Amino acid sequence: MKFFIDTAIIDEIKEVSEWGIIDGVTTNPSLIAKNGGTLLEVIQEITKLIDGPISAEVKEGLAKDMINEAKIYAKLHKNIVVKIPMTLEGIKAVKVLSKEGIKTNVTLVFNTTQALAAAKAGATYVSPFMGRLDDITPGTGVFLVEDIVTLFSMYGFDTKVIAASIRNVEHVHQAAMAGSDIATIPFKVLKEMLTHPLTTKGLQIFADAAKK
Repeated sequence: MKFFIDTAIIDEIKEVSEWGIIDGVTTNPSLIAKNGGTLLEVIQEITKLIDGPISAEVKEGLAKDMINEAKIYAKLHKNIVVKIPMTLEGIKAVKVLSKEGIKTNVTLVFNTTQALAAAKAGATYVSPFMGRLDDITPGTGVFLVEDIVTLFSMYGFDTKVIAASIRNVEHVHQAAMAGSDIATIPFKVLKEMLTHPLTTKGLQIFADAAKK
């Protein structure tokens, strides 16, 4: 399973780029706002740090407007993936963009029928939101990821699954066990993944033994 970082904060991306385990980046308008720059400025900075898929989200609206905006982003760099909201207009946009060779990530997916529609339209990725589903009914997010993975395999879709709205390390574990192709993970959770109380305790035991 690949790891993407879900952020637009350049300092966070700079740090994780040195770890050697990050395969891509996802951003959205709220993350861009936290960073303080414009989307174009932030995306251009990210392309210098991560050599992998970088999702840039268009504004929700009519298909023709999303298509025009997507083409602007796609020209920025070969790694740009255009994030499209899961709406009827969004699906129309994905169909056109996929025919033109522009990679897309259909976001805000909350059931299997949405995921299947996105895949049929030619989406490169779909992003089921685990955390937001769990907020409503705890424990259901992982089942959605698992079902989408199963259906895509069953019907031979090339569309990849990005487990999104990751809230904690357990979500990453669940996404991996469900067979998700990718998990897009906040910086805080990425750091938590690399620690464990018993690891810390073991290191202290070793350090104390070395002193003796």
